[in-house]
Amino acid sequence: MGLEEAYYGKAIGFSGRKNHFLGRIKLYGSQFARRGEEGLVYFSLEKKSVFSWIRGEIGLRISYYDEIVEEEPPPPPPAEKEEAPLPPKSPPAVLVVEEGRGFQAPSYTERLVYGHGHYPEESHSPPVVVIEESPPPVINVQPEPPPQEMHHPPEMRRMHTARVVSGCGGGQRVRVLKRPNGDYSPKVITGKFGGEKTTERIHPHDLVEPMQYLFIRIAKARGLAPNMSPFVKIRTTTHFVRSKPANHRPGESTDSPEWNQVFALGNNSPVTASSTLEISVWDSSSENFLGGVCFDLSDVPVRDPPDSPLAPQWYRLEGDAVDQNSNRVSGDVQLSVWIGTQADDAFPEARSSDALYMEHTRSKVFQSPKLWYLRVTVIEAQDLHIIPNLPPLTAPEIRVKGQLAFQSVRTRGGFMNNHRASIHWNEDLIFVATEPLEDSLVVLVEDRTSKEAILLGHVIIPVNTIEQRVDERHVASKWFAIEGGTSEGCDGGPGGGGSYGGRIHLRLCLEGGYHVLDEAAHVCSDFRPTAKQLWKPAIGILELGILGARGLLPMKAKDGGKGSTDAYCVAKYGKKWVRTRTITDSFDPRWNEQYTWQVYDPCTVLTVGVFDNWHMFTDVSDDTPDYRIGKVRIRISTLESNKVYTNSYPLLVLLRTGLKKMGEIELAVRFACPSLLPETCAVYGQTLLPRMHYLRPIGVAQQEALRGAATKMVADWLARSEPPLGPEVVRYMLDADSHTWSMRKTKANWFRIVAVLAWAVGLAKWLDDIKRWRNRVTTVLVHVLYLVLVWYPDLIVPTLFLYVFLIGVWYYRFRPKIPAGMDIRLSQAETVDPDELDEEFDTIPSSRPPEIIRARYDRLRMLAARVQTVLGDVAAQGERLQALVSWRDPRATKLFTGICLAITIILYVVPPKMVAVALGFYYLRHPMFREAVPPTSLNFFRRLPSLSDRLI
Repeated sequence: MGLEEAYYGKAIGFSGRKNHFLGRIKLYGSQFARRGEEGLVYFSLEKKSVFSWIRGEIGLRISYYDEIVEEEPPPPPPAEKEEAPLPPKSPPAVLVVEEGRGFQAPSYTERLVYGHGHYPEESHSPPVVVIEESPPPVINVQPEPPPQEMHHPPEMRRMHTARVVSGCGGGQRVRVLKRPNGDYSPKVITGKFGGEKTTERIHPHDLVEPMQYLFIRIAKARGLAPNMSPFVKIRTTTHFVRSKPANHRPGESTDSPEWNQVFALGNNSPVTASSTLEISVWDSSSENFLGGVCFDLSDVPVRDPPDSPLAPQWYRLEGDAVDQNSNRVSGDVQLSVWIGTQADDAFPEARSSDALYMEHTRSKVFQSPKLWYLRVTVIEAQDLHIIPNLPPLTAPEIRVKGQLAFQSVRTRGGFMNNHRASIHWNEDLIFVATEPLEDSLVVLVEDRTSKEAILLGHVIIPVNTIEQRVDERHVASKWFAIEGGTSEGCDGGPGGGGSYGGRIHLRLCLEGGYHVLDEAAHVCSDFRPTAKQLWKPAIGILELGILGARGLLPMKAKDGGKGSTDAYCVAKYGKKWVRTRTITDSFDPRWNEQYTWQVYDPCTVLTVGVFDNWHMFTDVSDDTPDYRIGKVRIRISTLESNKVYTNSYPLLVLLRTGLKKMGEIELAVRFACPSLLPETCAVYGQTLLPRMHYLRPIGVAQQEALRGAATKMVADWLARSEPPLGPEVVRYMLDADSHTWSMRKTKANWFRIVAVLAWAVGLAKWLDDIKRWRNRVTTVLVHVLYLVLVWYPDLIVPTLFLYVFLIGVWYYRFRPKIPAGMDIRLSQAETVDPDELDEEFDTIPSSRPPEIIRARYDRLRMLAARVQTVLGDVAAQGERLQALVSWRDPRATKLFTGICLAITIILYVVPPKMVAVALGFYYLRHPMFREAVPPTSLNFFRRLPSLSDRLI
């Protein structure tokens, strides 16, 4: 048959003795493909006449091949003929279902080949829904080998969702061939805590594995032989440690040194438990032995909190056989020895055996500084020494600049008041101040009429003298005398002189009713205001058990080229930061440390990060940063009450070379709180931020600038701790660069919007299926429901809420079982372009030449960063709408479904006209009955979780 010839086919149905014409198709030879390249194509059936009722499609797979003439093989021997296999009666069939086409069964003559075990191999074509029928009874014969031409995988054109197809035999299930997420998804750790749900706390450290330690507290000594600064050696079968040199109190003799040091030695080994503990005192200058004490570890007492600490006792120093009669052995040492776990209150201050360097390896708890917003309202200025002889019709441009530490804010140009000879601004300048309020506010008055700014004077105001307020009450303004003045410009600081330069009218106050944001809003861990008197009682307790890490990558090279990692964890929630001890030279560290926080708002995020310690080496400069290994964020509202979640999360870091998995971290989390008591439920109706944010809101751009200042202040504060938290650690934990431009983040936000709007596309497809009668039962039910709602319109609203309630109940089956970690697909980090990564890690201003392109490129990035933030906000609103019934926040979904049920019952009972009048009058109520803060429904919606906290 030539390619130009046409091929006709008919579809005929049989009913008894009479056949029915169902339609025909017309194909041309140019539409045929070579064997191996063919695909399943559906063709619409042509009608026989205009009045025909025929509708439908037929799926065909047509191909051509070149016929090769081969010689016939010799006939097989008779014995082989008798053993020729017979085809099975009912071979297994593989049926393909295409979305929107109904159930279509391809020809069995072609599919029987795959039924014998030769299924088409997976190719790069889209995933296919496969329906597997139960296999037939096994026959002890060998099937015929399939022909060589049938090894080509068929082409499938559509991807379908998993659903049970009507019309198939019983027991058939549909499975979707999905692409696995690999090792980037969180896993459940099966063990003691997995899935447990408790009503009360059993033990303060019940989320982690107990680790037994031998504690030795060396207090002091007395009556020692004359020496300068003795030290203590502690030796067991498996450990050997040395204390720091002793201290001497001023005015006391040198024979009574003090150490006040605690050691924690691992005691999990049975060999260690049956060994002997040796504590000896040595002279640091001459290395002379001054005496020692021995203990049998089998006699050491065991202490379990909340037992009181073991009191130290005096022990007589003894010498060995050689120095038995030596005058160097004399005196007593005061110490205490006991066996405990990491729950012991002495463990955080102890020098642990798995952390050799005590200064930068101990576990510590830090507190963020108390931050205030300082509002400076510049009202007017009088008697300024303005430059005379200005050109005609030229008004002087006078501006006020405020400086607080590293922060600098300037007003716009003021306007003149000819009647009073003064300049007015009425503009607010806002700064971030930190306690202790030791800084001073410097107010500079500048004349910027000419090209060079001229300083007209300055005012210095100590911050600790400024009035504090916790609400919107009026604060009295004050006049301040302007001192000094110089012509050197404003960059040189306030000028000297001390002469009178006029006066300025200011209103100053420290705002305690705001929450000073120091972290990104979508991953914020605290929304409490600065003033403690405005805090509400806690609603629960968050318990975090940092178990350990697995498979960490080497972060530094030791002598000989061997890699090592000295990892520690940092967890941040609210104002409390915790840092675990550093486990040195281990790729699988085990911390087993547990910490608790008070939870004031469940719609907050816990952040846990892992870092490699570089500051414990003496030969490393202080500017060397601790390398980040990865972090995990967990939203508290996604945790069920009083349930223990023990999961392993991947540690992912995005580098210039792409996404890299650095290992896994094992965490145990529990949110202990009442499930649905009024205190917990009432939080969902309250404002997310304090009232002052709505009464006197701060602009978005200004809020971001203030957040940058707050982040720097927190980083500087924690860097002064011992051991310090580096600025790179604080910035990484606070997501300081979350609003920088990134093509990857923009794509992620775009696809989030597409995923949110997918429900509208699905609804349109469903309505199209109803219109086309593709599912007759559903279409008939919709017609009946439509008639009922038309005749009884008062049932429309309650039926809608009932439908939403049923959806929420239905999705309860698919609720998330574990708290989600970082999602690489949502973050678009799996297939990111290297050039986009280079752009994301580029600095601002850009480091790429030439200079003109750099300036244009920076402007584009700053504009795109705003678009990126807007896209993220739009996506977050849609995701919150989905979270109403998706059980990502179990308490919110319970509240919403319960409210839907209550509204359904009320609307069924109360006449609809009364409901409509009540709603209309409530919407048109007088402003005196309105609150300045958002309504309860909007507050509830804003507290719903979005997927923003899962972005990398």
